[in-house]
Amino acid sequence: MSGLSRRSLIGAALALGACESRAQAPAAPVEIAPLRAAAPFPLGVCAQVSHIEDPDWVRLAATHFSQLTPEWEMKMEYIVRPDGSFRFDRADRLAAFARAHRMRLYCTTLVWYAQRPEGFEKLDESRTSFGRAFDAYITAVVGRYRGQAVGWDVVNEAVAEDGEGWRESLWASRLGDFDHMRRAFDVARAADPEAVLFINDYNLETIPKKLDTFQRLIERLLAAGAPVGGIGCQSHIDASLPSGVYTRTLEALARFGLPIHVSELDVSLVRAGRRPGLEARQADLYAEAMGAFLALPARQRFAFTLWGLRDKDSWLKRENGRDAPLLFDDQGRAKPAAAGLADALGALKPVGSLYGNENRAL
Repeated sequence: MSGLSRRSLIGAALALGACESRAQAPAAPVEIAPLRAAAPFPLGVCAQVSHIEDPDWVRLAATHFSQLTPEWEMKMEYIVRPDGSFRFDRADRLAAFARAHRMRLYCTTLVWYAQRPEGFEKLDESRTSFGRAFDAYITAVVGRYRGQAVGWDVVNEAVAEDGEGWRESLWASRLGDFDHMRRAFDVARAADPEAVLFINDYNLETIPKKLDTFQRLIERLLAAGAPVGGIGCQSHIDASLPSGVYTRTLEALARFGLPIHVSELDVSLVRAGRRPGLEARQADLYAEAMGAFLALPARQRFAFTLWGLRDKDSWLKRENGRDAPLLFDDQGRAKPAAAGLADALGALKPVGSLYGNENRAL
């Protein structure tokens, strides 16, 4: 980097942003090369149909990302109508967008404890059993995107938040706490023999017992012959996470030898207390996450997915308007967080580009 460290470059970016903020001018702290060209693995982003209708979002996403995950319109909450019928209009639009922009399609999620569709809760057992309806749903959804989807989150967030066993759910109560998971993997494999099937969870970095229970669940599924093909680490973290914790989490999950998907990465400032210095810490965490992923064997680097493109697209921003958890600000400009991740990939442009002109006086 021409003798300039990443930390000093990010510091320059933060200082420039502060200067411009005081002058009430828009901050443009960093310039990065196209990330998708620099990454030796798929780099993903989540999307809703409203995003792909926004030309600015489309340009930014197409420049930097090579994989697309539907944020929620491929989940039961959208697909399953109250009468039990299915709708795929929005999911189909997102799949078509991925094809048109040469992005891989990654799909989430088939079985999630948090969802209890009315169509399942009011199922008429005289017409079909709960088990057959469960199988039919997975078969219909996975089969519809067979040959398009490279992978699926089959079982999502199955481990209790405190790590004490597994979560209660409609699926567990009707089909068995372990058996519904094993069944989901088997049915998904039959529906698409080529897609990589994942188990996915969050807070694995911050709750050691949850990480341990998650690993034991993976062991049990594999021992039972479930076709678990990959491990998803959601990576919803905040800027207070100590250095090294994220790296150790990926190392723990990598011991299975399965492909790893950093599946929903964002780094909250608000949840860390939104105090001075957090933007630099956020940048360091993005760099650490990318560095930890790059350190995995190439065969285990399935994809690295950001859970949102611009800050205003983030679920965390909807939760608290003061948060700024992503690589790009509300206007789509790269932030110091982007500098951290880009530098880990070798996609950070020279320091002069911070200012638009190397000879510009501050």
